[in-house]
Amino acid sequence: MKKQLAVDNAFSNAKHIHMIGIGGSGMCPIAELLLSRGFVVTGSDRSDNANVKRLRELGVTVYNEHVADNIKGADLVAFSAAVPSTNPEMVAADEARVPKMERSELLGAITRCYDNVIGVSGTHGKTTVSSMITQILLINKQNPNAVIGGKLPMANSSCVVGDSETLVCESCEFVDSFLQFSPDITVLLNIDDDHMDYFKTMDNLKNSFKKFVSMGKICYANGDDNHVKDVVSTIDSKVVTYGFGEDNDFCAKNLAGGKYGYCFDVAYKGEIVGHLEMHAPGKHNVYNGLVSFAVCYQMGVEPSGIAKALESFTGAGRRFEFIGEAKGITVVDDYAHHPTEMMATLQAAKTLDYKKVIVVFQPYTYSRVALLRDGMIESLSIADKVFMTPIVAAREENVYGVKSEDVTDALRDAEVVADYDQLAQKMIDAASEGDLIITMGAGDIYKVAHVILEKLG
Repeated sequence: MKKQLAVDNAFSNAKHIHMIGIGGSGMCPIAELLLSRGFVVTGSDRSDNANVKRLRELGVTVYNEHVADNIKGADLVAFSAAVPSTNPEMVAADEARVPKMERSELLGAITRCYDNVIGVSGTHGKTTVSSMITQILLINKQNPNAVIGGKLPMANSSCVVGDSETLVCESCEFVDSFLQFSPDITVLLNIDDDHMDYFKTMDNLKNSFKKFVSMGKICYANGDDNHVKDVVSTIDSKVVTYGFGEDNDFCAKNLAGGKYGYCFDVAYKGEIVGHLEMHAPGKHNVYNGLVSFAVCYQMGVEPSGIAKALESFTGAGRRFEFIGEAKGITVVDDYAHHPTEMMATLQAAKTLDYKKVIVVFQPYTYSRVALLRDGMIESLSIADKVFMTPIVAAREENVYGVKSEDVTDALRDAEVVADYDQLAQKMIDAASEGDLIITMGAGDIYKVAHVILEKLG
């Protein structure tokens, strides 16, 4: 509480906030939200990516080099977790005694500026559900604010600025970031063995989620997930469950396959209250649509309005995102990087009307491959043809002695390709009219999808 008070004091006293790494997917939407609240925002980022270009169009000064002079005039310096303490701007802030704040602390302070914060948590599906809830509220004129981990296509941004007291906030568990937030409504989608390099044990991970959902007044919890049920069974907050099980408060019933995804009725305490036709494929999106319905329905949105909004929802950025089609070959990009996500994506692809599913997977971090190799093999075996890139090191050294070949050697038809141009050509050669190509992973593998379309012409 003492630390939170210090953070809130630094935030409330600031007029000019400088953000190091402002072009990152976690920092950019916060910058937009700060602008909407009247702050002067500047930033720095070596990448000249789409986020940086968007911020410049909004009037933000973004420097492409990290130098001490960049922080001049700032009352507060914010930084992403990837920024080292030796960064020249971090050093300059220390020397000038300008308060510094890590991204999650800053977002936490922002959440305390809104009266109705919806914190969406869980190992898988956070971006999709945050996007679904935001789209429902937008289309039904609830004027929400939102900070999402991926781009919401209808807003063309990962930030939404409205004039209500509602803030939809994607809430990530990694390094306990979400414990900095102050949610009123929490959503707990699922709990799986991710980020174990930090949490070490499942009990530690579950305890972190318990702390988060205990902060809110009401928690929407996946009643079909045993880990989730363990967590919410001992919290004081009101719990609303959802899932396929008849004992859930909100239940998906009469499931049927549709052209673009599943169709189903929504029952609340045994009574049918709505019908949803998903345009995002896969059973996991039934769960995502169901909990989005539950949250918005209990906020007073009409079921018909929820259904209309979800019918027009075809996915968040990098979540089974349609990139393009050429010569009868469809190209989709997906952020999946944990076996559960990979399995869901590839199973969803197999329910659609394609002849073959060809995937390239970019594994992210050595520790994840070492821990989850068998799950990666099982999920990738669903595809008809598999390519992989070398492992992205991210923040790690390869103390595990793992490599991508540890996965591909166990698959029927798979190979590792490092060069993106060569990889794109190999995927094109493996595909024919009526096939689906998926680029998958948490790194920059999405670039290959665009190379493929360029080559296909």
